[in-house]
Amino acid sequence: MGLGWHEWPLMLFTVLGQCAVGGFIVMGLALLCSKTDEAQRKSIHKGMFFLWVLLGIGFLLSMMHLGTIARALNSLNRVGESALSNEIACGIAFFALGGIYWLLAMLDKMPTALGKPWLIVAMIAGVAFIYAMSRVYQIDTVPTWHSGYTTLSFFMTAIIGGPLLGRLLRGDQCSCSGRPLAAVSVIALIVSAAFGMMQGAELGSMYSTVTSVTAMVPNFGSMMALRVILVAIGLALWIYPMVRGQRPGIAHMLPGFILVVLGEIIGRAVFYNLHMTVGVTFGG
Repeated sequence: MGLGWHEWPLMLFTVLGQCAVGGFIVMGLALLCSKTDEAQRKSIHKGMFFLWVLLGIGFLLSMMHLGTIARALNSLNRVGESALSNEIACGIAFFALGGIYWLLAMLDKMPTALGKPWLIVAMIAGVAFIYAMSRVYQIDTVPTWHSGYTTLSFFMTAIIGGPLLGRLLRGDQCSCSGRPLAAVSVIALIVSAAFGMMQGAELGSMYSTVTSVTAMVPNFGSMMALRVILVAIGLALWIYPMVRGQRPGIAHMLPGFILVVLGEIIGRAVFYNLHMTVGVTFGG
């Protein structure tokens, strides 16, 4: 069987959404940093616009998966009971909290005393959004998805891609930036790769009377290796100028972010093709 490319709207929605949350948190932390002056804050607020563009694209793609806007709205009918309803509600909450904060900040209408608490709440809403995403796939009857690896992989996408996206949109003048952010992404990639190998070992022993995981994704190892390579190259494009004592520019960070997204999309395609139910005899 091939990879789960038929789920490309969900692949892009989850990857772009998680990177947008990670980028927002990075930019939010810069805004909370005492070293960031007013001119830098304005630059960061301008860059935030592109976060909402990415997130908006992700939501539009998710609607394509649901078929119609009416279905998307109906999916909110069971908030608190349905994982899908919770995901959409959390996504809307993050979009609203973050978007309203950004709009008020751009218009210089955000009260000083309210700005930081609002920003922190919006960041927490973003984390809740990613967690709600992962809960959609914690299905008892799909053992290949129903594990901590799913939740971990969703958060790792945000931690790997978020710092690079946030750094790209924050501009070169922000003083609260640089190597620590890159270190976070590199560590997250290492953790993600290690857990990916552990997951691969566990999945290899799962089978049913109809098929097995190795038959569903026979190139699991090579595709996950390709994912790590693309992400590593993307991060290297960002890190290399810093190693040489230079500030990385858009010419380095934008291609780097694109490679990171491509790598995460490959990993997500493998994930969606791992769908195996227990409707027949299952082992592993």
